Amino acid sequence: MKRRRVVYLPSAQRDLLEAFEYVRKDSPAAAATWLQRIDKALGRLASFPLSGPLPKDRRLAARGYRMVVIDEHLAFYIMRSRSVEVRRIVHGRRRYEFLLGST
Repeated sequence: MKRRRVVYLPSAQRDLLEAFEYVRKDSPAAAATWLQRIDKALGRLASFPLSGPLPKDRRLAARGYRMVVIDEHLAFYIMRSRSVEVRRIVHGRRRYEFLLGST
């Protein structure tokens, strides 16, 4: 099986930075550990891009989204022929219908 590149789109980069900064206010060590867990979990997509389930929202699933659950966060991604595009990383309690407006 060929490995794909894992690419964080700007929207996912912003999400990651915002969440990191939020956690870092209380505990820089916890923020660093959290970031490592995110990176490790999403790094696995390079070898196993189909490992994330389809979202429950049928419209997102129809658009090709998959997701990875990492602690309390959900990372939404789309598989491409040579890459995996991480599009958003949101807290699991957040509603994510807003993804339907993104590309």
